[in-house]
Amino acid sequence: MKKIILIALTSVNFIFIEAQKHEFLSPPKFNEADLSKVKSTLDETAPAEILYRSVHFNIDINTGNLRKSTFYRVKIYDKDKAEDWLNLEIPLYQNGSNVENLQKIKAFTYNLENGNVVSTKVDKSSKYKSKESKYVTITKFAFPNVKNGSVIEYQYEVYSPFLYAIPQVLIETDTPSLYTEYVLDAPNNVSYNVNYTGSLTPKHRTVEERDLYGLLHRTYRFGFVNVKAFKAEKFVKNDRNYRTKISAELHSTNFKELKLHSSSWENISKKLYEEEDFGGELKKTRLAKENIPTAISGLKTDMEKANAIFDYVKNTYTWNKDRGIYTENGIKKLIETKTGNAAEINLFLVMLLREAGLKADPLLISTVDNGLINLASPSLSSVNFVIASLKIKDNEFHVFDATSKQSSVDNLPPRDWNDFGILITKDKAQQLQISNSSPSFTYLTVNAKINEDGSISGNYSDKDTGAFAMFAKESFDENSEKYKKQYKENFAIDFNNVDSKVLESGDFESTMSFSSENLIDRVGKKMIINPILFLNKNSNEFDQAEERKYRIDFLAPFTRIKKVTLEIPDGYVIEELPKSKKIVTEDKEIEYSYVTEQKGNKLEIVSTTKILSSDYPKEYYPAFKQIWGVASK
Repeated sequence: MKKIILIALTSVNFIFIEAQKHEFLSPPKFNEADLSKVKSTLDETAPAEILYRSVHFNIDINTGNLRKSTFYRVKIYDKDKAEDWLNLEIPLYQNGSNVENLQKIKAFTYNLENGNVVSTKVDKSSKYKSKESKYVTITKFAFPNVKNGSVIEYQYEVYSPFLYAIPQVLIETDTPSLYTEYVLDAPNNVSYNVNYTGSLTPKHRTVEERDLYGLLHRTYRFGFVNVKAFKAEKFVKNDRNYRTKISAELHSTNFKELKLHSSSWENISKKLYEEEDFGGELKKTRLAKENIPTAISGLKTDMEKANAIFDYVKNTYTWNKDRGIYTENGIKKLIETKTGNAAEINLFLVMLLREAGLKADPLLISTVDNGLINLASPSLSSVNFVIASLKIKDNEFHVFDATSKQSSVDNLPPRDWNDFGILITKDKAQQLQISNSSPSFTYLTVNAKINEDGSISGNYSDKDTGAFAMFAKESFDENSEKYKKQYKENFAIDFNNVDSKVLESGDFESTMSFSSENLIDRVGKKMIINPILFLNKNSNEFDQAEERKYRIDFLAPFTRIKKVTLEIPDGYVIEELPKSKKIVTEDKEIEYSYVTEQKGNKLEIVSTTKILSSDYPKEYYPAFKQIWGVASK
C-alpha cells in the first residue's frame, strides 16, 4: 500500500512540475553560488557567461512612449578576454524635439571576498556621454573592481517616442547564455510585425492576447535556455545574418484613426517620393540643370554620359561619412559646401543622370554591416543607404556610388554588396539583385637579392584594385599607423619607408623596403631558401575541421599574384628548384598555379590564385581547403 501511495504521489508531483507555467520577467535572486563558479557549463573555454538576460519592450499606456527595459547578469571568468563586458554603451536617438531618455540605471559588480559577497555600485562619475552624430548620443560607463570570478549586473530603461525603433535582438551572441528572454507587449491599437529568424527554438514560448497594464495586449514571449556562443566561420561577410534573432517592425497604429506604417515596397516608394528630404529634393531639377557638366553634350552613348556625370560628382563632392536614405542639409547645401551625406551625394547623382535624359533611380540598400533586407516585412528600418541605378535597356541595370572616389560603374565599395536592393521609381518599387562580378586584383611583388652575409634585402609592393583597393583605403583611413604595422605583424619582417597611397587609377598601393637575416637556413656551404620568401603562408585559411554551415563570401571575384624576383650572389648555383604546379577545379571556378624559372643569376617565382565568383555555396569548402592547403606549402 505504501508503494502504491508513493508512486501515486510521485506521479502527481511529476505532472505538477510539468504543468508549471514559466514565469517571464522574473529575474532570479542573486545567487552567491554563482561567484564560486570557475568555468562555464556550456563552454569551458568561455571568458564570460550570461546567467540571466531579459529584454522587454512595451508601450507606456500613460505617455504612449515605447519603454525598452534591459536586465543582464553576467559571470566573468577571464576579464582580460571579456573586455566587451567591462564597459557598457547605451545608444540614445533623437530627431528634432523627439529624444530618447535613459532612466532607472542600476549597475553592480559582485565579488566574493573572505567568504563574503561584496557589491560595488557603478559610480555616476564613471558615466559619460559621447555625441556620435546628429541623431545618436551614447551613454557609457565602466564596471569597477572586476576580477576573474566577478559577476556584473545591470538594468536600465529607455523611454522612446519612436514606436518603430524596436532594436533587433540577437539571441545567439558571442557569449554563452544560461537563459535569455525576449518580451514584446503591444496594446491592441499598436500592431507590430514580429520576425523570428535562425535555427534555435525557444524552450518557452507564449504568443497570445492578454489583459496587461489594464488594457488588452498582444504579447510575444520567448525564453531560451542553455544557448551556446555562436561559432563564427571565416569568409562570412556578416554572420549576424545567420544568428538566431528577433526583430519587430511597426505595422499600424489605431489611436484616432488607422494608420499603416508598413505594407508594401510600392507604398513605401510612394511615401518616399512625398517626403521633402527624399522626393522633394529630387524635384529640384533646376539645381541639376545649373550644375550638369557641359562636357557631356559632346558624348554619344548613354554609358559615356553616365560615366562623365559620375566622375564629376565623385570628384567634386566629398562624403561626410553619414549614412541614411534621407538628406540632412539638402542638395543646395551640398552644392555650396561640396560636402554631404550619402543621400545628398547619390540623389544628386540621380538628378544629374535624369537631367541628361537617362533612366536613373535611387536604389535603397542595407550595407553589409547592417544585415540583409527583410523582404518578407517591407520597412524602411531595414535599409540604411541609397545609391544610384541606371537602366540602359530591359533588364540591364548599372549601379553607382559616388561616396567613394575610387569607385566606378558597377564597382561599388565593399560595404554596398549585400545581395539585393530596392529600386525606387516614380511608379513602383522593384527588388534588384546586386552581385559583384567585377574582379579585383592583388599584386604582391618582391624584388630582392641575397647578400654576402646571408641576409636578404630588397623592396616590396602590395597593390590592390577594385573593391579590394577601396577596402584597403578604408582600413588605411581608419588608422594609418595600424595599417602600416600590419606588414611587420603579418610577415615578421622589419619593413622601412612604408608608403601607402591611392594611385591615379584608383588602385591602392603600399611600397616599402626590407632586410632580413631569418629567410635563409645554412647547412654547411649550402643555403636553403623558400623562394617565395615571406609571402609563403604557413597556415591554411580554410582550416575548419567541422562541416561548413554558411556560404563562403569574398569581397569580389579576385586574382592574387605573388611575384618574387631573387638575385643570386656570385659563386652560387641553384642546386634544386621547387617544381611548378597547377590545380584547377573541374568547373574552372578555382585555379592555382606556381611557376619557377631561372633567368641568369635571377630566380623568378610567380604564384597565382584565381577565384571567378564573389561567393560560393558551402559545398565548395572542401575544394578551397584542398587548394589552399597546396598553396600554403
